[in-house]
Amino acid sequence: MAVAVACAAALIAGCSKETAPSQRPPPAVSVITVEPQTIPYTLSFVAQTESSQQVNIVARVSGYLDKIAYHEGDLVKQGQLLFQLDPRPFQAQLEAVQGEVQSQQARLVNAKANLERVKPLAQQNALSQADLDRAQGEYDASRAAVYTAQAKAHEAELNLGYTTIRSPVTGLASRSLQRQGAFVNAMADSANLTYVAAIDPIWVNFSVSQNQTAKLRDDTQKGRIILPKDYEVDLVLSDGAIYPHKGKINFADPSFSQDTGSFLVRAVLPNPKRELQPGMFVMANVKGGLRPNAVVVPQLAVQQGSNGHLVYVVNQAGVAEVRPVILGDYYGEKGIVIVDGLNKGDRVVVDGALKVIPGQPVKIVAPGEAGAVKAGDAAGKTPEKPAEIPPEKPVEKVPAPAKN
Repeated sequence: MAVAVACAAALIAGCSKETAPSQRPPPAVSVITVEPQTIPYTLSFVAQTESSQQVNIVARVSGYLDKIAYHEGDLVKQGQLLFQLDPRPFQAQLEAVQGEVQSQQARLVNAKANLERVKPLAQQNALSQADLDRAQGEYDASRAAVYTAQAKAHEAELNLGYTTIRSPVTGLASRSLQRQGAFVNAMADSANLTYVAAIDPIWVNFSVSQNQTAKLRDDTQKGRIILPKDYEVDLVLSDGAIYPHKGKINFADPSFSQDTGSFLVRAVLPNPKRELQPGMFVMANVKGGLRPNAVVVPQLAVQQGSNGHLVYVVNQAGVAEVRPVILGDYYGEKGIVIVDGLNKGDRVVVDGALKVIPGQPVKIVAPGEAGAVKAGDAAGKTPEKPAEIPPEKPVEKVPAPAKN
């Protein structure tokens, strides 16, 4: 019984001892030192490709469509035959007009001969002046009739040539709007046959808003951006691939659209392998500008606060401070430009920002080590091995008193 009382007293005495509270160590963070630098300035726009020369193929004369001489949707060369109208009516008309020319030329010969006979006789007063005027008038009228007949022959020859329709440019030919054997009326909608779109080079159109223009002008005047004389345009395709050829801006609309409040800008790019086709949506990156004295930090360093964006800065005493910042454009895949809020030499927390408490000290470690879990980090020291409790001695059974 005495042994049991002693053990209970020792257990109560151990529980009455207060353990000293352990101080939490400062969180480990990795930082970068702000160093302003000159970086490229790039503007990105959603753009759409357009044929650099799209020509509607329209019939100039009426007739029956004899032949469709191209494969719809294929690339056609300049001068390649596309459509053939029935040329026979136009050939007959040309021959008739050519006969008219010959007839008028014969009349001109007779009128000229008659004038040459009348002139000397009129000079000798053998014929009257009226006879001379009549002969001169017949000659002039015959010569005019020859000119008229020749003009009709030239028109008939042109109409005959219009029955053969060739591609005016090299490009992709669309589907045929008329079928073989159909009657094509040059004065109606049936005159529209197809179109050919030149795609090398190809145009890329995008719009610049009024707000973007004003911001760009303000940044330029304040020296935040240096604009180039010539811009370079890169394209990013819908699958994220970079288009291998670069282009130049060749047109900017001088006025803003009343509907959208933006103005059109056009770039021209080579397209030798026909990778781009009209109507495709791409991302146009306009390069050539520079952003001097730019402050760039990783995106992980920027936090979203209730009043805007912020970063954590470690001062010289090793204490974390909250610094509100104004963001600019993205730079690369992981960087972002800080327009205002940071200065040269500031130490910005990049890794471990979620563990930072403003106004509390932090421990700066090498990049990649802020999130590592090490033995003793939770208590600030290596945990001690717990004391082993000695096994209790077996309690001897006291024999029951003998019954009398």
